[in-house]
Amino acid sequence: MRHDLLSLEIFMAVAEQRNLTKASQLCHLATSAVSKRISELEEKVGSPLFVRYPRGMELTPAGLSLRHYAQQVNETLQKMDQELSEYGAGIKGHVRLHAVTSALAQQLSMDIGTFLATYPDIRFDIEERVGAAIVRAVADGRADVGVIAEQTPSLGLETLGYRADELVIAVPERHPLAGQSQARFEQVLQYEFIGPHAESSVHLLLTEQAALLGKTVRQRIRVSSFECMCRMVSTNLGVCILPRDALRPYLRSFQLQAITLAEPWARRQLLVIARRFESLPPTARAFVAHLTS
Repeated sequence: MRHDLLSLEIFMAVAEQRNLTKASQLCHLATSAVSKRISELEEKVGSPLFVRYPRGMELTPAGLSLRHYAQQVNETLQKMDQELSEYGAGIKGHVRLHAVTSALAQQLSMDIGTFLATYPDIRFDIEERVGAAIVRAVADGRADVGVIAEQTPSLGLETLGYRADELVIAVPERHPLAGQSQARFEQVLQYEFIGPHAESSVHLLLTEQAALLGKTVRQRIRVSSFECMCRMVSTNLGVCILPRDALRPYLRSFQLQAITLAEPWARRQLLVIARRFESLPPTARAFVAHLTS
C-alpha cells in the first residue's frame, strides 16, 4: 500500500477539524477535492476512516490508527528538514544529550570534547538531569541520547555500557572516619548524610542498600551540586557518597578525605540509552559509537 504525503496531510486536517469544509479551508482546496482524497484513502485502506454525522465527523478505529502513524511520519519529516537545514547552514548535525551529574563531572565532558575535536561543526544541547528524568526525556523524544547509572530503570529503552565509576565516602579531615582507608556502608549509616535529590541514581542505590541492612539513610540536606555537597560536608553538616573522580577536585580546597566504600555495589556501570539506537540520526549514532568504542 502506497500513500502520498498530500493525502496524509489532508487526512490529518480533516481529523483535526472534524469537518470537510473547515479542513478544505485549512488546506486551501475545494471541499470536493478533500472529500475525494479521503474516499481514495478509505478505498486503499479497505475500511472507513471516519463516521459521518450531520454536523461533523469522528475517526473510526482504522482512522485512529492511520492518524497515529501519520503523526510519526510528520515528526520524522520535520526532523529530516531540521537536520538538512543545519547541513545547509554549515552545521553538520545536532545532538540532544541528557546526562546524570556524575557522568558530566567525570569522563563524559572529556569524551564530548574529543568527539567535537573530530567533528567540530556538530552542535550539542546538553542538560544535566537525575536518572529518572533522563529516561522520561529519551522516551518522550525530548532527548536523543541519555547517560544514566545502571540502578535507574530504563523502562524498555535500549542500553549500551559506557564507563564504570566508583562511589566513595567524603568526610571532613577531623571526622571519626577520617583515619580509615575504607569503611563499610553500615558504619557510615550512623552519620547524617548530605545527599542528592530523591530521583537521583545515587540516592536510589543508597536507599536500596540501607533497606537491605534493615536501616535508613539519615539524610539531613538534599542538594544537586557536587560542589555544594562537598562544601556542606566541610562544615560538618554530614557526610556524602560521591563518585571518586567527581570528588577529587574538591578534596584539597574543602579539606576533605575520600574513604573507599568497601561494598561490591560501590562500583557502578554507567549506561548510554536511546529509544532505538538504529533509529537515531547519523550524528547521534556517531556520538554513541564514540562513547561506547
